[in-house]
Amino acid sequence: MKIDAHQHYWRVDRNDYGWLTPEQGCLYADYLPDQLLPYLQQFGIQKTILVQAAPTIAETEFMLQLSEQHDTIAGVVGWLDFESDHFQKHFERLVQNPKFIGVRPMIQDLPSSWIIGEQVMENLQLLAASGFPLDLQARPRHLPYIIQLLERIPTLRAVLDHLAKPLIWEGIQEPWRTHLHEIAQAPQVMCKLSGMVPEAAGRSWSPAELKFYVNEVLRMFGTKRVMFGSDWPVCLLTASYSEVYHALADNLPLSLQEPELRAIFGENAAAFYRLSMDYQQ
Repeated sequence: MKIDAHQHYWRVDRNDYGWLTPEQGCLYADYLPDQLLPYLQQFGIQKTILVQAAPTIAETEFMLQLSEQHDTIAGVVGWLDFESDHFQKHFERLVQNPKFIGVRPMIQDLPSSWIIGEQVMENLQLLAASGFPLDLQARPRHLPYIIQLLERIPTLRAVLDHLAKPLIWEGIQEPWRTHLHEIAQAPQVMCKLSGMVPEAAGRSWSPAELKFYVNEVLRMFGTKRVMFGSDWPVCLLTASYSEVYHALADNLPLSLQEPELRAIFGENAAAFYRLSMDYQQ
């Protein structure tokens, strides 16, 4: 089973995507399952993980409705307010839906230390106690605080989205590499090989520029703790679905065997998000 472990759907008229403005160019449009389906079929991808793009529970419920209507959606990584006194109530309600498989606070634009705030940590403890997956939309500046988070809650199951957005196009490797290596020591943490090209918006890019970063993540996490994600439609800022897929596939070591490729392109995502056994065949 091949799985795209990171993609989005949205409708502009929902009006809860604060970042989605006409200045976002091609992204300022509706993106829904029927538009992605031809690309999934082209690459033999049967399922996707649908990830939140708005900091509202209403958007999470919208995505869960989509998951009931479209078989390609294996599960939804939604949003909850980790600073709310009602976090537990909302979590316990949403988790009753089997398609609610993960949660992602939008830390990309939040203060670097937000993730270790007192109330946030209390609610992350609830996730850890239930073994519920956390997506971390991190940038390099967040990594020292994620290290602290994992030291305080060592049982937290988490995945770093988009390689934690290293400054690929500036050619900057440190301190991203050192911090990521430390995070990779936590065996319950994974990394998505996703979202590498949108940061190149406004410039030409070559897949060869990604090779160092892909191979560093593989070296740190191994082939059992990484997963492919397209980041569609955000990737369209700089690349087609096909270009994103090949940018990863063509940069993987030639020494990888078929079982390792199956893990990267599906089995690891199924295991991390605890999808039904049907998705792991």
